[in-house]
Amino acid sequence: MDLRAKLEAVIYAAEEPVTLAQMAALFAEEALAWKVEQEAASASAQDAESAPLLAGLEPAEAQAGRPAQPEPSIEPGEAEGSFEISIETRARTAIRASEDTEPNAGPDADLDAESASPANPEAEARRNASQRDREVRAILRPILDELIQSFTSDNRGIEIREIAGGYRMATKPACHDAVRAFIKSLKPALKLSLPALETLAVIAYKQPVTAPEVNEIRGVDSSGVFGSLLARKLIATAGRKQVIGRPILYKTTREFLLRFGLNDVSELPSMEEFEKMAVELEETENLDEPEALEPEDTAPVIAADLDLELQQSAEEDSSEESASGTKTAG
Repeated sequence: MDLRAKLEAVIYAAEEPVTLAQMAALFAEEALAWKVEQEAASASAQDAESAPLLAGLEPAEAQAGRPAQPEPSIEPGEAEGSFEISIETRARTAIRASEDTEPNAGPDADLDAESASPANPEAEARRNASQRDREVRAILRPILDELIQSFTSDNRGIEIREIAGGYRMATKPACHDAVRAFIKSLKPALKLSLPALETLAVIAYKQPVTAPEVNEIRGVDSSGVFGSLLARKLIATAGRKQVIGRPILYKTTREFLLRFGLNDVSELPSMEEFEKMAVELEETENLDEPEALEPEDTAPVIAADLDLELQQSAEEDSSEESASGTKTAG
């Protein structure tokens, strides 16, 4: 799949805006491979364009009527001497170039090599990673700009926006009226009371089931709840049970599957899973509750409270006696 298509899919699937850093971390290898492919395709295209020009040089000279230049005649001795001179000249040039580029030989050469090598491998690795990340971002940014431009220019109802430092798909302003009308036409969120949920759960697991059987399982009368579930089309009648009185049978509907995101009632959790979840919930609630003090632990607290009350009463009595003595003396 093309890298552009993958970027579009990620932006579409994300609930929050996808940042360039996230996409660079996710598609680093693919972005670098895409760059290599683009450079190879560009090089091959340039070769294809220059091939006809090179092929047409010789016929063009022939059409211009230029006479062919005869090759100079060289004596055998002169050819050997010039060949030896050219070899010697090239060798001297190569030696001078190597002396200019190579580091100084001797004991100082090792010091130069050590100073050139990175002192901290971790810092060098971080530097390489940062440079690689910048390169990947530089590759992805033009692709994202091209993707945004294609959504803007095409006759589509959605576009890609830069929001909060990331990219996210949104409806175009011209389509807001249609989207608002659609949202208003949606059904309100399903809200069921606890008795309605209990009754619906019994019907879902025991269907087809009669109202008296549901009442027996719940231990209360559920006749009022059945009317609410029937009105919301979460349950429907499923014939009558072949017993005395022939009570009506009830089952869940397709609306029930849609509301709870199920493909079939077989996807409901088993009773063992329900019991396990109930045990885990009970353990969690017990952990949240504060520990109660044992009777022997409360005795010191009660004794301390009594001592404090006795001390306060004694202080009040002494203050009253001192006040009465002052009045008598007066």
